Amino acid sequence: MPTDAGTSSDDVLASQLQRMSSSVEEISARIARLAKTLDVDLQNENELNRVLSLDGGGGVPAQERRAAATAALPPGSPERRKAHLQQELRALLVMRYGIATHYVEEVGVTAARHILVNAQDQLEREGFKPGASGADLRRVFDGL
Repeated sequence: MPTDAGTSSDDVLASQLQRMSSSVEEISARIARLAKTLDVDLQNENELNRVLSLDGGGGVPAQERRAAATAALPPGSPERRKAHLQQELRALLVMRYGIATHYVEEVGVTAARHILVNAQDQLEREGFKPGASGADLRRVFDGL
């Protein structure tokens, strides 16, 4: 029975794009939940920059920075939990930016835009406010 090689290739690409989209949706949902828990408005550029500048690094390994940042806080304290959640939020934002860059390189700007905007739309369908997981991606990709 002959098979259509194009269809198989299309199926593989569609499956890959679906996995990429699911990955971004999961990361974005976690970002939105953390932002809500921490009462951070990621639509506000100043707040977004503040979160991204937390635990900035300066050549110190991440584990050491985290340990130093929370060492003075009592174990189990609300402040320590908040510090951990802020660090997770920052890490997820940075990771998502890296993933988006990788997607642009791997599948092109148009497909990456589609993946990222669809993930944002899915969050809104789930009840999150527009832009809850960061910048409004439709605006970021305007003109592309």
